[in-house]
Amino acid sequence: MTFHVLISDPLSEEGVYPLRHADGINIVMETNLSETELAERIDGFDALLVRSQTQVTRELIEKASNLKIIGRAGVGVDNIDLAAATEHGIIVVNAPDGNTNSAAEHTMAMLMGMARKIPQAYNSLKLGKWDRKSYVGVELKNKTLGVVGFGRIGQEVAARAKGQRMNIIAYDPFLTAEKAEKLGVDFGSVEDVLKVADFVTVHTPLLKETKHLINAEAFNVMKDGVQIINCARGGIIDENALYDAVKSGKVAGAALDVFEQEPMVDFRLLELPEIIATPHLGASTFEAQESVAVDVSQDVVSFVKYGTVRNSVNLPSVPKEIMKRIEPYFDLAERIGTFLTDLTGETAEEVNVYYSGELANLEVGPLTRNMLKGMLKRHLGKHVNDVNAMYIANQKGIHVNEHKSTESRGFTNLITVEVKTQSGTRKASGTLLNGQGARIVKVDDYIVDFLPNGHLLFIRHNDRPGVIGRVGTLLGAEDINIATMQVGRSNVGGDAIMMLSIDKHADPEDLEGLKKLEEIESVTAIDL
Repeated sequence: MTFHVLISDPLSEEGVYPLRHADGINIVMETNLSETELAERIDGFDALLVRSQTQVTRELIEKASNLKIIGRAGVGVDNIDLAAATEHGIIVVNAPDGNTNSAAEHTMAMLMGMARKIPQAYNSLKLGKWDRKSYVGVELKNKTLGVVGFGRIGQEVAARAKGQRMNIIAYDPFLTAEKAEKLGVDFGSVEDVLKVADFVTVHTPLLKETKHLINAEAFNVMKDGVQIINCARGGIIDENALYDAVKSGKVAGAALDVFEQEPMVDFRLLELPEIIATPHLGASTFEAQESVAVDVSQDVVSFVKYGTVRNSVNLPSVPKEIMKRIEPYFDLAERIGTFLTDLTGETAEEVNVYYSGELANLEVGPLTRNMLKGMLKRHLGKHVNDVNAMYIANQKGIHVNEHKSTESRGFTNLITVEVKTQSGTRKASGTLLNGQGARIVKVDDYIVDFLPNGHLLFIRHNDRPGVIGRVGTLLGAEDINIATMQVGRSNVGGDAIMMLSIDKHADPEDLEGLKKLEEIESVTAIDL
């Protein structure tokens, strides 16, 4: 049977080579179709390949009765309705690795252009000036490059910077001492990196946690005369704070390829001679455009031949009879993963997932992937999903193991997740209770019963009279209301925990008073 592929955005012949030379695949390339024309053409095609121009809407998907896979020749899938694709059992694939080299090279070009003031000197020459004194730069040799975000692109930038004989210090939530040593870099917290770096480059996704990560406080931590590069995502750097830091002389230069609003509307930054910029060109090379097309083409071929893909960004089809039984546990599994990520505050090295009761007789792989999604998305954002979570965990060196036991352990079904880090092991168990929904019923070795939702505080303390009262008083002084409280202890007067549900997010400064109490060992704020 022939597999029909529609390509609605321009892709190079080299990019579609895998499709051209695969048996049983018919390609139709029709670009510049209007939404109406595409909707009229889509029915009957098994695959749709797009770049960023085509908008793959719910309406379009609902007209595509045969569509099985959508390929996005690029990283972002903002132009594809993932929810609609998932509902209709359509796999969506992208090309997350295709622009890595181009983005790393562009970062280095911006770094070197900024250090030597090449764009400014060129503009001066175009104005008919021969001004050498105004454009004295600095060498990269023996300088320290701080890399905030040490994934694929961050590591490629570091490798190139080493060629310039720079020293590298990096931060990444998944970077450990062992990994850093293997990669030949120093590592530390964000603050550690910012304190010692002569140049800072950011390569994180844009998340709630990373928005304005480089802000006024961050600039105050940095060396005087630091230089900044952002070829990752607009919004990681607070542009107003950057403007002030450049004007004050704290920042000697900045190189920006991305902006908080694109196309750029506020050109105030570009009025500063210390700043150079490009209009989001990080992936704009012929090779990158070809590479991302090849990647999605190969995934389509793999799907046709074997029914598997490498870079899926949504949930694949699950047999209805299995889905019906495990779907109620999806949200619980994800929330346990997120809960443990916040609780440990460290990079997981090994994750063990234990399924007890009736779940032990089912295919629980989708639940494990949901749990990993919850665990990883805190640091990697929404691009982590049920399908690619396991692949990303493997990339990060996290070993994941599933265990099954039909023993009920007091519950019809129980999911227990054990996370091993360099500091030790933490566990949480959850189940569904009739009429009460998802509940976490055990943390480490303490029996609890709380809803894994909203704003939580996990407190480890010594079991002493009056501790609970003092905790309530101190939170009240910070205008933080306690909704529910669970208390567990190992023995009278020994180690104990409090699990508090509170009415609003607790900032670190809100918890300073609690941490100063003699009986309190640790306080962890968790938002689910």
